[in-house]
Amino acid sequence: MGILKTQGRTRAQESSSAIERMYITMRHLFNRGFYKPMGVSGETLREALFILRPEIYGSIAEEKVELNGLLYVIDRLPLGIEECRYINLTSDEGYKDSHFEPIIPPKRRRNCYRIDNEQMNIEITRGRSEIYDILTHLTFLFVESHKIMKRVVINEEGHTVRDWQKLERAVLSDEDLDPKEREIAITHTANILGRTFAEVNKIAPLFNVPGNNKRFLQLIYWLGKLAIAEDVLDEKRVVTFTPVLRERLGHHIHGEVWAYDIKTALKENNLLHRPIHIISANMHSVMNTLYAPKALKTELKNKSKLEIYEALSNSANGKLRTKVEKVALQNGMTYLADRSGTNINVQIFDMCKLAVAENDFCHDSTQPGSTPVILVMDYAFGEQAYETMEELLKPFVEGDETTYLDVDSVSIMGKAGILEGGKGDIMIPSAHLFEGTADNYPFDNELKKEDLEGHGLKVFEGAMVSVLGTSLQNRDILKFFYDSTWNVIGLEMEGAHYQKAIQAAAKLRGSIQDDVKVRYAYYASDNPLETGSTLASGGLGTTGVKPTYLITEKILEQIFKS
Repeated sequence: MGILKTQGRTRAQESSSAIERMYITMRHLFNRGFYKPMGVSGETLREALFILRPEIYGSIAEEKVELNGLLYVIDRLPLGIEECRYINLTSDEGYKDSHFEPIIPPKRRRNCYRIDNEQMNIEITRGRSEIYDILTHLTFLFVESHKIMKRVVINEEGHTVRDWQKLERAVLSDEDLDPKEREIAITHTANILGRTFAEVNKIAPLFNVPGNNKRFLQLIYWLGKLAIAEDVLDEKRVVTFTPVLRERLGHHIHGEVWAYDIKTALKENNLLHRPIHIISANMHSVMNTLYAPKALKTELKNKSKLEIYEALSNSANGKLRTKVEKVALQNGMTYLADRSGTNINVQIFDMCKLAVAENDFCHDSTQPGSTPVILVMDYAFGEQAYETMEELLKPFVEGDETTYLDVDSVSIMGKAGILEGGKGDIMIPSAHLFEGTADNYPFDNELKKEDLEGHGLKVFEGAMVSVLGTSLQNRDILKFFYDSTWNVIGLEMEGAHYQKAIQAAAKLRGSIQDDVKVRYAYYASDNPLETGSTLASGGLGTTGVKPTYLITEKILEQIFKS
């Protein structure tokens, strides 16, 4: 038994070292200014990824092409990136004012610009975590492209197999494929990928975009084509980092503008001196919880609140959501669309006007000066959580006047990977452990396990690991944490960064009161220790609705009772 434990721990240590090497290498390449992912300069990243074998990248270390991982990655990269030999990571350098149309990936809010047939620019405004995320995804993408190349090139001159020629003909045809032609093309593609017809036929439609049912075939073709050019013609793909990006990174340029806009809005609405409760969440749950009972009186008659929340989460019910938003804007909500580049929108709720919202929450409107102001910020990304929270908690300086914010509480609600349980279950952290460092952040969480029990969901309490990137989830490391005395229940990307900023503001800078209340609660998006339950296996659907609103209601209840 002891030998088995030692072997398991060694595997976890190897994986941990691989992550460390990846991040050291990525920082070095960033400082250097460019690298070739499939050349010598990208070798360390590739080797570390093979050792790590992240769960969402599935069969990256095998010969067959990984399809679920490919779908996960392509949803987070701009449309057409597989056709580009040059990928340029930039800061916000004015492209939004040009004729270039922004390309926004479906699952990542970032502006990308197709400069020409060969070049894609990706705008970085969220800090290092965003760079790590992109470089890891690109490494995976290019590794998979070389798997395709190895299965279709039959000699040093670049001659290809018949399956590839058939795929090329289907992709380069200007006409749409009828069902029979599509299945013929899928058959040849399945041979190239080392997958069955059924596997490819099932996943291919998930890659489609409006007006294009050949998206999957095009993706495989261009990945293979550029890999062949690298191998046969030595035309390497290149990733570059602009001088402006390298100069600006880490200086909180976007976070500073973002926080200033929020504090200006608070001042304009005479809310700057009121008790402020910050909530990091999505842009719908707090608004719906507060205002849906008023806005949807008719719809609520024969339905439970959960059914209404599920209906509001359905993309087909745009009219319902518009109705709630209209009532909210008329009765105390101010919406701040981001202009700073953080991609974090904000809602400000003046609770003096909450009386119009007929819900279960109580407050004393006879004392408007002590009635809470709720500030909801959309999700940050990794290290961006530190930048935005640190800037937000600083005093508002305008000329010679300095105003300290009366921040009464900070609540963080989000999705996270769970190590015991399944999708939709709830995690209540007591500490955040920062992966890859000796940093840990214990805290007194106002939310307790018993607050959320008894609603048909499992609730777990313990420490959580703040990982350097979800794309590097590794079963061996997670199992080590789970089996160890750390009592780790899950993993996410922002908790340690938020807590670092809160503790610095409260304990070191004195920007906010040192007894500020903190609340952290997460619902499970995946279980990386469970086969078939990783992030690459698909979204939550309506599974996340119940825990989202349960946590939201508990946070609001505590705010109004404080």
